Amino acid sequence: RMHLGPALYPFLAAHPGIELTLDLDDRRVDASSGGFDAVIRHGPILDSRLMAWKLAPSRRVLCASPAYVALHGTPRSIEDLQDHKGIFYTNRGVADWRFPRGGAAGTDAIVVHGRLGLGLNNGDMMRDAAIAGLGIALLPMFIAGPAMRAGQLLSIDIGMDPEQEFIFMAHPDGRKPSAKLRAMADHLRQAFGSPPYWDPAPA
Repeated sequence: RMHLGPALYPFLAAHPGIELTLDLDDRRVDASSGGFDAVIRHGPILDSRLMAWKLAPSRRVLCASPAYVALHGTPRSIEDLQDHKGIFYTNRGVADWRFPRGGAAGTDAIVVHGRLGLGLNNGDMMRDAAIAGLGIALLPMFIAGPAMRAGQLLSIDIGMDPEQEFIFMAHPDGRKPSAKLRAMADHLRQAFGSPPYWDPAPA
């Protein structure tokens, strides 16, 4: 939300004839039957009735507060991670962390079941819970980045990277997307950048 609004507003200002209604919700709505022209999602598009356009890559990081690390130590391996409390995103339906073998995305992943410290269906609240020292969270950089730069969260390196995800715009298959929708997707893709501005490549 902190990135979508600032990216959209210049587009809407430049196209005053566009009428847009946003429904901000972390739940996975049924775009095909719910009357939505499109949805913007972080993570895989599993609904075969949707056609997806990539808007930006999304790197995710394991992170925890300095207070949590000082009290519980820093995990350095997959085995260490299993003994730590996790702050998990409940809309996924499972409380685990996944790390692709060999660093490549795919179905062959190492799955780590941490101890459930807190389950939430909102990424901003997950970040705040991690800052409060309630456990380790796996967060996209567009949420965790500012807190990490401010020293409120520390990146945890266990020698493996989490599965990379993408931000998508998806529209119902069989329904021809309008020129306005395509223009909005192009604008968001350009506004976010690749790599995205919230997670620039190392200099």
